[in-house]
Amino acid sequence: MLSNVPKRPGIQFATVCFCLLSLGGVLLLLSDIGGAEPNAPSPAVIDLSNYKLTFDEDFERLDVSAWGPGTRWIAHTPWGGDFGDAQFTDPAPAFPFTVDNGILRIEARKGGDGKWRSGLLASSDPKGDGFFQKFGYFEMRAKLPPGPGVWPAFWLIANKDPKTSAEIDILEYYGVGPDIYHSTVHIWPKTPEIEKQMYHVQHSVPYGSLSADFHTYGASVEDDMIIFYLDRKEMGRVPTPPEAKRPMFILLNLALGSGWPIDKTINPSYMYVDYVRAYRRTN
Repeated sequence: MLSNVPKRPGIQFATVCFCLLSLGGVLLLLSDIGGAEPNAPSPAVIDLSNYKLTFDEDFERLDVSAWGPGTRWIAHTPWGGDFGDAQFTDPAPAFPFTVDNGILRIEARKGGDGKWRSGLLASSDPKGDGFFQKFGYFEMRAKLPPGPGVWPAFWLIANKDPKTSAEIDILEYYGVGPDIYHSTVHIWPKTPEIEKQMYHVQHSVPYGSLSADFHTYGASVEDDMIIFYLDRKEMGRVPTPPEAKRPMFILLNLALGSGWPIDKTINPSYMYVDYVRAYRRTN
């Protein structure tokens, strides 16, 4: 996931203009999302009438364990790698996950020992069992935490290939920049002859809007393009790398830091999630 991405203020979401850079073996696809033209077309809206629901987590209850097996979610990355400045903890009563009236709350809290702890959910266990899907539309409806230092995310991983892993960050948000969020595709090499790749789209939003209310964050992973959506309106797209044309599992989390200070992070901080869904195209 991206680390310490600088804020670029004063841009409104409209059309996307790409430039491709090569930086030390990393392909970086940047987007400048410029001010809307007076006669600019409205963003495309995804039509799900030709899709079948394949994964539906409504959080009426939470089926989670530390590492599985047999639960819908586990509370760690399947490869056992934490990231950020808050430890992802095993589920316990009332922390870091609570469910109330169909809403999941993920809590990041600084304990009496001075250490931050928070929560992550993954739909695959370390043995590779769980929910995976090749192609389709993936969506989360969530309300993000406010304040500096928070780093919530909604993402997909394909990691069963022996040479590479593919990561699609549908939503990556840094509380230090409350008028933007990021969508990124990473290709991570597992062997030295393969180079890293990164395709990045930055989205502008009204200041503070993502923590003021619930919004949907989606990505349609297709054979030729990965298209990112906010409230089902297209925000940008990148070409689909071959490594991302494999079955992917789902992750969501409330991390902290990513290179930004957390000394002013609100304690506790909360991420609220209404649902997580996946769809497969029927024609």
